[in-house]
Amino acid sequence: RAEVKSTTKELKVNNLKLSDAGIYTCKYGSREARTTLHVLKLTISLDGHFLQNEIPELTFMHNSSHPLSDLSVTLFNNHNNIVTPATENKFPQKYVWNVKKLEPTDSGTWVCRVHSDSPVINKDISFAVKVLGFQNPDSERRYAAIDSTVILSWHINFQKINWRESFTGQLNWKQQESANAHELLDFNITAQREQHKTKKSSHFLFEIPETKPESTIEVKLPSVHFNHSGLYQCQLAYKGRHTQSKIELVVMKVSANPAGPLSRGANMTLICQVSGPLPSNAHLRWERVNGTEMDIKNSKQQEAKLEVNISAAGLWSCHLIEDNDRKISLHYRVEEAPAWIIYVVTGASVAGSILVFVLVCLCIISGISWQRRRKRAKRMERARQYLLENKTCQCQQ
Repeated sequence: RAEVKSTTKELKVNNLKLSDAGIYTCKYGSREARTTLHVLKLTISLDGHFLQNEIPELTFMHNSSHPLSDLSVTLFNNHNNIVTPATENKFPQKYVWNVKKLEPTDSGTWVCRVHSDSPVINKDISFAVKVLGFQNPDSERRYAAIDSTVILSWHINFQKINWRESFTGQLNWKQQESANAHELLDFNITAQREQHKTKKSSHFLFEIPETKPESTIEVKLPSVHFNHSGLYQCQLAYKGRHTQSKIELVVMKVSANPAGPLSRGANMTLICQVSGPLPSNAHLRWERVNGTEMDIKNSKQQEAKLEVNISAAGLWSCHLIEDNDRKISLHYRVEEAPAWIIYVVTGASVAGSILVFVLVCLCIISGISWQRRRKRAKRMERARQYLLENKTCQCQQ
């Protein structure tokens, strides 16, 4: 592995190894020159190809003819910020670090800076880190109004980091965390960065837009319903390892009971409901637009349904509030019944009351008449009986 250039008498060592460290002596006649070779080696686990949330392990080794007592090793990330290892193990000629969980934004060139005052060593060892993952958060929550169109997207960073390895993925849905998952589609990305998708489930209606960039996985729900709510999870797989990002879809609707116009003096119940329990930092709120503090009602913690009894017409709004931020608002306009409807209803009520009164009177009169007829029939029966008894007595005389 070593060769000496005849013209310059330089020694060239190829494919340097830790065992090549030591003191090299050059003799020319009676003259002698010595130089010390320090060999440094840095390795990174998984060849620098990671999935999101994986923890890399860095191993730094050095070999020298003399102990390097003041050797310092500093790690810089792709943003030129010093990285403090989560764990660090030091041995006489070896350092082992476990770095924090990696994010896609950690992709780039990292530097291991080695310094020593005696002997003088100043060496930067650069290495590439590629983190395949999502530009989405690990977990997020989306709110949607019932019957609206919802588009859920996951942006994969393989083009941005120039990932040259093939990998696969799938999109699953389940109603809740403990429920069975339904596979909606699977996909694979080739080493040439070509994407192939296959639709799997007909559990409910959804579409796969074809016009999106190759780095985007997207599903479209054209008319969302309560049974579309739940967890949508996009998973990537590479060499038997997995990473995932999920979107929780919460659907919201408002209604009224009764649903018709509000008559003067009448009451109506407005109902605001979401498809599942809310987190502890979220609640529902009913309020009347341009109303007063008396027209505001908040739900209890984690309550998924809020009802409010109202007697005032106007525009009412139900807000879903998370950390004092309104995530979604739905409106319900309560119409006041026109005057002629009130008159018709009042007239119908009065007419109904009169009709009931007349029917009651007729029933009473009919009952009295029936009682009289019954009494008359009884008197006539007694009179007939009396006459028959008297006639029988006269014949005996």
